Amino acid sequence: MNAVEFEDGAVCIDAAVIAAGLELKAEQIHSLLRKRRITSLCERGIDQDAGHYRLTFFHKNRRLRLVTDAAGSIIE
Repeated sequence: MNAVEFEDGAVCIDAAVIAAGLELKAEQIHSLLRKRRITSLCERGIDQDAGHYRLTFFHKNRRLRLVTDAAGSIIE
């Protein structure tokens, strides 16, 4: 399993990946997302970046940015 999965237009990412990138505990991620204290942005690549996705997570003054391929493998 990749850290990121795409299914039916939804993105699923392991909470541990987000937690590590934002310097939080994995147990906190779902609660902070529900409370909208962690926000996110998903961008789909076009032209030369077709097949890539950029996922960005924001919490307070921290930002986690991941670039994945269409299979969900993190490449950046």
